[in-house]
Amino acid sequence: MPAASSPPNDIVIVGAGIVGLATAFHLLREGHRVRLIERGGVAEGASYGNAGAFAFTDILPLASPGMLRKAPKWLLDPLGPLTIPPRYLPQITPWLFRFWRASLPDRYRASLAAQGNLMRFAATATQGLLAQADLAGHVRSDGNLQLYESEGELAAALPGWEARAREGIVFEHVRGAQLGELQPGLSPRFTVGTFTPHWQTVSDPYHYALALFRAVMARGAGLVHGEVVGVEGDANGVRLRLADGQVLKAGRAVIASGAWSRPLAKSLGDSIPLETERGYNTTLPPGAFDLRRQLTFGGHGFVVTPLSTGIRVGGAVELGGLKAPPNFKRSEAMLTKAARFLPGLRTEGGKQWMGFRPSLPDSLPVIGPSTASPRVFYAFGHGHLGLTQSAATGKLIADLVAGRRPSIPLEPFRPDRF
Repeated sequence: MPAASSPPNDIVIVGAGIVGLATAFHLLREGHRVRLIERGGVAEGASYGNAGAFAFTDILPLASPGMLRKAPKWLLDPLGPLTIPPRYLPQITPWLFRFWRASLPDRYRASLAAQGNLMRFAATATQGLLAQADLAGHVRSDGNLQLYESEGELAAALPGWEARAREGIVFEHVRGAQLGELQPGLSPRFTVGTFTPHWQTVSDPYHYALALFRAVMARGAGLVHGEVVGVEGDANGVRLRLADGQVLKAGRAVIASGAWSRPLAKSLGDSIPLETERGYNTTLPPGAFDLRRQLTFGGHGFVVTPLSTGIRVGGAVELGGLKAPPNFKRSEAMLTKAARFLPGLRTEGGKQWMGFRPSLPDSLPVIGPSTASPRVFYAFGHGHLGLTQSAATGKLIADLVAGRRPSIPLEPFRPDRF
């Protein structure tokens, strides 16, 4: 028999990470009844241990001609910036084919334009969320310094900076004394850098997410602990099946489960090529180095971020799925490099972490309704930009739920684009 009709303003959000929390906040502001369902702890997935940046200038898709040129060299190093465990290669080959297609010039340009549009909106939406949820105290605006070991390395990066300039992104190439003023104590191997002054970081991404969670709960949200294993939608509403046998009913649902979203979309009949970027880091105790701002070592695929809880060294991409145990040799390799690049960095007492980033071949998230049911919306696949794009995604989902014209065109992010 059909389920009893549920009020349309009763919305369940599957996933209490940063994207789900931002979506909940926007829906609550518009008068909806919101329940969050979380399989683990609130914000304990990729939202817990990421690099903590609002990377609004990071508009270049991972699938790019430049990445394809670097990939063969990187893949030869099992601890390098990009790796695929050999056992996982057969499973990920279809995704890699789509990744290659996304790097073709016309598709790359389309993804770049869409990412730039989303990032411009994200910058505005984030400032609104910071004010509305009283989160501004968690944000620091010290900029980012990307470092190069030669003028040739900078020259190779110039097309990307030219693309950013066309998007109105402010930056400055720096050398000599100016480089040392922005970050004292650098290894002399770094001779040039690019400073983006409007780059922002948060005090700690987990603390930021928990503050947003408190704001959401204070506005009346509910929290259900459980693992959703299937979703069905019909004219009467949405049914969500949990692993323990429970069935929850709602007027609408939002799937914001990050790297765990693919099987839920599949249960509705949507085949979305979501893969997992396994990111690694080490968080050192406060005071491990006099770090003035986030540093990006692009040629080595990692960043060093000052947090209220310490100094975080992490990044890199391991395409290895959800099931394999962590390979913390990757964290150790980045920390060893960081000690060479920042002489005087104290590396003892660090805490290692690995998280799952939800990644789509064209580096764009899925934002929009399921093809199977207009009552189910997708909000996942942000890769390493979940924190950056969370406020924008939440606002866009609120637009869709309200039947409004979205704040930006959503055609590039539609679930059926693959």
